[in-house]
Amino acid sequence: MVKKEVLRESLSEEELMKVSKRIFSMDRLNQVQDIFVFCCYTGLAYADVKNLGTKNLYEGIDGELWISVHRQKTGSLSRLPLLPQALAILKRYENHPVREVSGKLLPVLSNQKVNAYLKEIGDLCEINKTLTSHIARHTFATTVTLGNGIPIETVSKMLGHRSLQQTQHYAKIMDTKISQEKRIDQKLDKIVSKNPDPFPFDRLKKGKELRAVCRGIRALIQLDQTDDARLLLGILEEMKSKIP
Repeated sequence: MVKKEVLRESLSEEELMKVSKRIFSMDRLNQVQDIFVFCCYTGLAYADVKNLGTKNLYEGIDGELWISVHRQKTGSLSRLPLLPQALAILKRYENHPVREVSGKLLPVLSNQKVNAYLKEIGDLCEINKTLTSHIARHTFATTVTLGNGIPIETVSKMLGHRSLQQTQHYAKIMDTKISQEKRIDQKLDKIVSKNPDPFPFDRLKKGKELRAVCRGIRALIQLDQTDDARLLLGILEEMKSKIP
C-alpha cells in the first residue's frame, strides 16, 4: 500500500509580512504573534521554543548569534543562525520576568492558548489558513529558506532532520508552486500580448481593463491562492471569447 503524502501548508511571503507587521491592541496577541513569527524564522517547533533557554545560544564562527537545540520530538540536533527577524524578537524580551526567573528566552503560553490566539490573529490578518506552530515550521522550510535559494542540505540540517529525504517533500512543494505560477503567468502573457492596448470590458464588467484583471490574477498567485487564480483565468478567457 502506497503511503499518501501529507500536504504541508505554509505561508507565502506576503502572508508572513501581514502577520509580522500587524500591531494588535491586546498584549496577549502581540506576544503569541512574536512566538509564531519567531518559529517562522527559526523553524523550531512549539515544544522546542517553549524550552529554549540562554544555554541554547552561542556565538558561531561567523561572529553571529546561533541557536543549538536537540529537538524534543526526535532528539536530533538542530543548529541555525538567528536571522534578524528572530533576533529582534529575542531582544524584545531581554528584560522579561520569564528570562530572569527561569532562564527561558521567550514567554510561551500553553499550547491550547497559543492555538486559540493564533486563530484570532489569522482572522484579524485575513489569512485563509489555520495558523499553527506546524505551519510556522513549514514556512521556514519553504518561504524563508528554500524559496530564497538556501541549499536543501543546509535546510535539512537547520530543521534537525535525520535524513535529506525528510526535507525533500518541502522541495517538491516549492517545485509544484513554481510550476503552477509559471503556467498561469505564461497564459497571462499570452493574453496580454494579443491585446497590447488597455482592453475595455464595458459590456461585461463595469469597464475594467484586461491588464487590471491580469494584475489581479498575479496578486492571487502572490497570496498563494493558485486555485482562485486559475479559476479567474478561466473566467477571463471565457469573457474574452464573447467579445465581438
